[in-house]
Parts: sequence; C-alpha cells; structure tokens
Amino acid sequence: MSLAIEFLTSIRGFLKTRNDTGLRDWLRVEPPLPQQYLNLAAELKNGYKNSDALAKLVEKCLPEEDDLPEDQGTAWPGFVAFVKDYFEYWRDVNFDDLLGAHQLLMGLTSSCTTALNHPMYGTIMLQTSISLCGSLSKLSMTLNKRPDLTEKLNTIDTGDDDQTSIVGTTAEVIQKIFTTCLTDRSSQRYAQPEGKKTGVYIFANLTLKLLFACRKTHLAKQLFTNVSAKAPPLAFYPAAQRVTYLYYLGRFHFINNHFIRASRCLEEAYLETPRSFQKHRQLVLTYLVPCNMLLGRLPSQALLQRPEMQSLAPIFSQFAQAVRSGNYLIFQQALEAHENWLFRKGLLLTITYRLRPLLWRALSRRTFLLTYVAPLEADSRKAATLELSHLLVTASYVQKRLEGYLPAQPAPKGRQPHINNIFLKAVSNSAASGAAASTLAPPPGGPKLLRPNEGLIWGNMAITAEHVESMIASLCAQGLLHGYVAHSQGRFAVMGTKQKGSAVAAGWPTVYEVLSRADDEIPGLVTNQ
Repeated sequence: MSLAIEFLTSIRGFLKTRNDTGLRDWLRVEPPLPQQYLNLAAELKNGYKNSDALAKLVEKCLPEEDDLPEDQGTAWPGFVAFVKDYFEYWRDVNFDDLLGAHQLLMGLTSSCTTALNHPMYGTIMLQTSISLCGSLSKLSMTLNKRPDLTEKLNTIDTGDDDQTSIVGTTAEVIQKIFTTCLTDRSSQRYAQPEGKKTGVYIFANLTLKLLFACRKTHLAKQLFTNVSAKAPPLAFYPAAQRVTYLYYLGRFHFINNHFIRASRCLEEAYLETPRSFQKHRQLVLTYLVPCNMLLGRLPSQALLQRPEMQSLAPIFSQFAQAVRSGNYLIFQQALEAHENWLFRKGLLLTITYRLRPLLWRALSRRTFLLTYVAPLEADSRKAATLELSHLLVTASYVQKRLEGYLPAQPAPKGRQPHINNIFLKAVSNSAASGAAASTLAPPPGGPKLLRPNEGLIWGNMAITAEHVESMIASLCAQGLLHGYVAHSQGRFAVMGTKQKGSAVAAGWPTVYEVLSRADDEIPGLVTNQ
C-alpha cells in the first residue's frame, strides 16, 4: 500500500469519528515535520505529477457515504477538493521559496474555507482552518519583513490609490473564514457558543493582527461592525482571545481618537493579562499609558515602578512631567529624544498634537497661580480672572526658550514666597524682542529654526494676543477651562469659585472628569445581554 493511500485512509477514519483535533494534527503544512511527510512529498512528486490522477485517487479513497449515524461523518465534495489541493501542496511546495510556498498555502486555505462552509460536516474543518490560518499568518508576517522578496511581486491596484500587499491579501482570505463562523447558526447569539461560532474571535484576532501589520487599520471597521451586529459576547471565550481582541479594539479606537473607548478596552486587556506575561502587559501599556495621558490621567509612581514599565517609564514620565507643569521645553525634548520609537509605535502624531491642549491648560493655570491676587474682602463678589496679557508674556517667554534663548543670568535659587505682577514685568522684559531690553541671551548663530510642530503655534511664529485669546476660548469650548473670555477687558473670568471652594478648582476642572462624559457603549465590544 502506498503512503498516499495510507494517509487518505487515516483521514477517512478521522472523518468517520468526527475527530477534528486528530484531523488538524494530521494535516500539517509547515516544518518541523516527521519524516513521513517528506516521504509523502517525494511519492507525490514521482507518482502523481498529473493532477487528474491525484483527484481520482482522492475520490476513490474518500467516497461519500449515505445513511450514517449522527455521530459519524463522511467526505463531501468540498472536502475532497480540499484534500486534493492538500496533496498538490505537498507535491509542489519548496520551503526555500517563501513566495511560492505562500501562494500554495493561500490556495489551500481558500479551499479549506469552501470545505468549512458545509452545513452538516463543516465543523470538522474548524480546527484545521485555525491551524492553516495560523501558519499562513506567520508566513505572511515573515514575508512582510522581507522587502527583498516582496518587491518582486506586482502589487494589485484597487483603483483608489490603494494597493493590496501580501499581508492585506492574507487578511482578506482569513476574514472570509471569520464571516463563515460569524454567520453559523448552530447556537443562539447570547448562548454558549457551539460549532463554528467558537472560532469567531480566533479568526477576528488573526485578521486584525494582519491589518495592523500592513497599516490598513481602516479596513477593520467593517469587521468590528460585523462583530457588534452578530458575534456572541466576548465573555464566553477564553482569556487569551479576550485580551487579544480587546487590545486590537483599543488600538483601533485610539487611532480614531476615541480615547475613552480605547482606555476602557486597553485597561480591561491589561487587567486580564497575568502578571507573569510581562511582555504582553508591556505591549498593552504602550498604548494604555498615552491614552490615559490624553484623558488627563497621568501615570503614578507606583505604575512607573512596575516591571513591565521599566522600558516605558523613561519615555512617558517625561511627557507626564510636561503635562503636569505645562513645560513645553520638556515636552519637545521628550519628542525629539524618542521620535523614532514613537513613530514605530504609531504614537508620534497623536502625542505631538493631542497633548497640546493639556499643555496650554497647565501653562494658563501656572500663570494664574503666579499672577492672581485674591481680593482682601472675604465677601467680595468679584470673579477671579486671568489677564490674557500675562499669559501672552509667559507664552512668548516659552517660545523664545524653544528657539534656543537662554537666561543671561543664573536663575535665583530657592522657592520665592510669592510672585505677582512685578514678577511678570520682569518676565515681560525677558520675553521682549529687543536684545537690549531682554535678559534672555540669543543662542550662538541666531535663533533655532523650528519645525511647524515644535513651536507653540507654528514653528517660529511669534505669539500674539489673538493666538492666546483663541486658545483660551478653545479650552473653554472643550470644557478644560470653566469660565468665559471677557474680550473687551482681555481677561479670562472663572465661574463657580464659591461652589468649588477655590478659583483654581473652579476654573481648571479635572481633565478626566470633563473628557470621560460619554455613553457606555463601545462599538465592536459585545457584552452579555
């Protein structure tokens, strides 16, 4: 008896007993492999070069039987076609040719999708589908890191200035299997998943991994829409699948600037990841920490000291310090020092621009603390105000420092007991444009030429009163400042001082309380009914 016939006889036995796990372990497609698979490949190369002869052999050894008991299975046309393609895969594959192996494995996975669609026996192919998709995903990710191989391929023009890469094409194939599992009717939606529905989040996670790898995250929107409409609750699935899905869902919402949704997903993923999985927890924190910072929740010292934060703490602690104090110098230094890392993680643009409102908020708060003098009368009804001219002075001073100007004299040591308008006049002199009237010394070679994102407004553009007023008005509109702009007086007036107990608490409300006012529903996340 030939090795091919023995192989087919074993497959028929797995079908008869509906042993999906045994079938998965038998239908292997990637090294390392037992010698019998190499022997099978050699036999197929020598004796079955004609695909028609191979098809006849498979049909003979895997006949379609009728009137079987419910606990037994048999072959069906889609499965017979899949096994034929499986044998052709082993006949033609060359693992030294990664592109060729990828094409063969893509075809085999597509054939597996057809077999999986069978309404009665398709569930037998679920575990095999998971195995094949996992192998295909790994091979695609390997090729994605080998531009020397993939550049030889002609990309597919989709007609909208977009191109489909190897990773993107693989994601499309796996997403078809995801759809097959999602539309399976073997169990009710809010009941314990059975049949093909047990694989919904496995294939969703594989698809999302590939879409994020090829930077086509916008294509994930349809997947999340389908999950929201038809998928069982995530709680029914194992922790590994839950954490992976929540991680990608959180990143998707982060990319689309829905930071509250992203924070909730990523926080849940982090809490469900065991402490021993430090690399996984670190990966989640890479996006959870900046997401929380954008919501005004800065990392605590206890979090920064956790083992999984050791490589992230030097980066995010600088940004947290900048946000606390409104220090643009620290902010720009942190961006410059970690620009490459932030770009690789997809965080650079978000942190560069989305943290700016919080920096302006903190800068205005510091200016208010430095300049505001409370009225002496205890029952005074006069509103606490921030003079916008004072904020203009401090902003102009910061802009000069960003351009490379340095104090001409050492700053006085020790904390000053109180700083008032006299101090602001001195700072105004420091920020003045004339060299004779300034205590800031220009850098050698002239001011630094700033990129558009490095200045307070736009590069080296000088700060004007209009800039300051529009920024304060914007912060008020966002709820980050509580009050109103008195345009004619050039002041920001704080509202609700008596209710809050202090002008600072009233005028500068907690950022997280302001930004977290949203509904509880998270698109893409299915909870128990």
